[in-house]
Amino acid sequence: MSSRDYDCIVIGAGVQGSFTAYNLAKNNKKTLLLEQFVLPHSRGSSHGQTRIIRKAYDEDYYTHMMEECYQLWSQLEKEANVKLYRRTGLLVMGPEQGDYQVFKSTLERNKVPIVILPREEFSQHIPHVNLSQGNAALVDTTAGVLYADRTLKTVQGQFQKLGGVIKDAQKVIDITPGSVVTVTTVSGVYRAKRLVITAGPWANTLLSHTGLQLPLQVLKINVCYWREKIPGSYNVQHRFPCFIQLESEEAKHHIYGLPSNEYPGLMKICYHTGPETDPDERDRQTDKGDIDILQRYITRCFPGLVPIPAMVESCMYTVTPDNHFVLDHHPTHSNIIIGAGFSAYRISCYQHIA
Repeated sequence: MSSRDYDCIVIGAGVQGSFTAYNLAKNNKKTLLLEQFVLPHSRGSSHGQTRIIRKAYDEDYYTHMMEECYQLWSQLEKEANVKLYRRTGLLVMGPEQGDYQVFKSTLERNKVPIVILPREEFSQHIPHVNLSQGNAALVDTTAGVLYADRTLKTVQGQFQKLGGVIKDAQKVIDITPGSVVTVTTVSGVYRAKRLVITAGPWANTLLSHTGLQLPLQVLKINVCYWREKIPGSYNVQHRFPCFIQLESEEAKHHIYGLPSNEYPGLMKICYHTGPETDPDERDRQTDKGDIDILQRYITRCFPGLVPIPAMVESCMYTVTPDNHFVLDHHPTHSNIIIGAGFSAYRISCYQHIA
């Protein structure tokens, strides 16, 4: 096997592709991981310091999946001797007869440890948050924060220790399917028995070379950080949890947040959707409707935060019409595997593509 021939090529070195390559290498497969940008970068969906990990979902199979995910995260921490997860709990809030009840039932049915917070006791447990009228609240006590940037660096390092090859600045310009798949980049030509495409917002661009298009929509997300009026009010050190607001007066989509941790005195709170964008020209998308929604919500429910974002970063979501990800063989070429549309559930599925 030449230096340009592999058992498997993975296109896209975000968290999904990197974990896929890592697991392939653990299974003694000669693997090449290709990335179009110079690593590290902030042009996709995997950058940033933190993500939420949780078992609180509206479908049993996601909660089941998380059992294995937690084990795999712990295993990687031990292998690399790096802390990647911090348990904080996840505060779930929502109208009692809406999605909240579905989440609560899923957690109870799967015997996930939770704490129900009666309205009259809510402020004792969760200070500096106003529970909306008609809302109920619980805490998924197993949930927490994943250190995303650190994770990506760690898993790529472990992949290389196992003999894996990473080539960045390698934008793919052609894919030729066959019993041996040929991948052409701006810098070279590579061949493999199998190909995995985990290219996030660029999935359909790559799939077009294989005669396939998926119903994927790319969204630009404004990642907003809000300043504490009193430093430490929402700090991870003071055991403030992550949270998800399932429905609200302000919006039909979820609002989620993580305790102040990444930047001193700033809490990350985001809206779980955004305007459609072209991944190669996302900075042209300047819609700030989501920030207006967040400002109204924070004014009403998080009185300890200044309701003007102190900092706004951006990332991209890639979603399917039903918000469930695609993980399957190519319908025509069975040695091409596709992983796409993870954004709706990307918070915790990082370990599961391989």
